[in-house]
Amino acid sequence: MSDIDLRYPVGKHQPTEKLTEEDRKQLFAQIEETPKRLRAAVAGLSREQLNTPYRDGGWTVQQVVHHLADAHMNAYMRFKLVLTEDEPTIKPFDEARWAELNDSKTTPVETSLALIDALDERFMSLLHKMSPSDFSRRFKHPERGVMTLDSYLGLHGWHDRHHVAHITNLRRRKSWT
Repeated sequence: MSDIDLRYPVGKHQPTEKLTEEDRKQLFAQIEETPKRLRAAVAGLSREQLNTPYRDGGWTVQQVVHHLADAHMNAYMRFKLVLTEDEPTIKPFDEARWAELNDSKTTPVETSLALIDALDERFMSLLHKMSPSDFSRRFKHPERGVMTLDSYLGLHGWHDRHHVAHITNLRRRKSWT
């Protein structure tokens, strides 16, 4: 277990500019599994466990769950923006500062789990109806430069796996069953 990088438990993101149809299908399946995998990751955890950081200096389990809801909202809105505007510039959000806001520290995780369930239903409906050419649409990310929806889909899929793994790895290390 000591070989796992606690900050990047599934490895660092490897950007891909253009995905194949098969790549997209795999990412769709991974993203669709996120709500279920996240619920399983936090199932039965006590308030104390939810308030445990996944690593020294890291967010608590609760903050990770709320961050995933924030990220899903932003991803969904960004996809819609890029599909309806010509190469828009998206607004990044300060994830660390959002995680320190009161709602990320005190709102029950069930609120964000329900939000992710609903967002996933809408987001997947959107993704499944997109044409292959839609995924080549571009946008400007102030920190990452010009990106395609293909590359953003890959980032979003990695991001889900990354944060769920923070929680599941913590559970294993702490022997929380």
